Amino acid sequence: MLTYAIGDVHGRADLLARLLARIEEHRAGRQRRLVFLGDAIDRGSDSAGAVATLRDLQAREPDAVTCLMGNHEAMLLDAAAGTNRDLWRINGGGATLASYGAAHPGELPAEVVAWMGTLPTLHGDARRWYVHGGLDPACDAEGSDRETRLWMREPFLSSGRDFGRHVVHGHTPTRDGRPELLAHRTNLDTGAVFGGPLTAGVFTDEQGPPVEVLAVR
Repeated sequence: MLTYAIGDVHGRADLLARLLARIEEHRAGRQRRLVFLGDAIDRGSDSAGAVATLRDLQAREPDAVTCLMGNHEAMLLDAAAGTNRDLWRINGGGATLASYGAAHPGELPAEVVAWMGTLPTLHGDARRWYVHGGLDPACDAEGSDRETRLWMREPFLSSGRDFGRHVVHGHTPTRDGRPELLAHRTNLDTGAVFGGPLTAGVFTDEQGPPVEVLAVR
């Protein structure tokens, strides 16, 4: 069994399609799981396409596809509920509205907003924790609250804490377009929407850290 964790897509549906094709080629018929680490939307030109791809994958393979909530999905949910709309817009929400042909958050498809509202903020398997932003070094993974999981950078990034399982996350784009591979955590946000690649970490049931990395531009 292979698990592919995919970093922040941010509306780059073109790169997402390319990476999924690369994953299919790589797995060569072997069983696989997909974990999307959140922030499928905003900034890039085709958030609607990226979300449609994720929803279709999850509908076809509900036991093999996990989509996490990112802070950008959380901002969209707030905006659709009538709060913090300016915060969402200045963080790329306008591009998402445009991709749906919507003038304001209230015009977003109800089924898309409802789907985002169901997304978990933490996923775990035997070897790893998957989260969008980070975990609170002062408590365990499951004790970290929603805001921490969605938004955390520091002190998580510099803590070096061992949470008992390898932590796989996105949210903080790397400056060199390469994933950050450390003893206790892997950062797969390689800045796809800023000109970097879209990256997937390849994981097995035998060890926590990735055994390989796939990236497309």
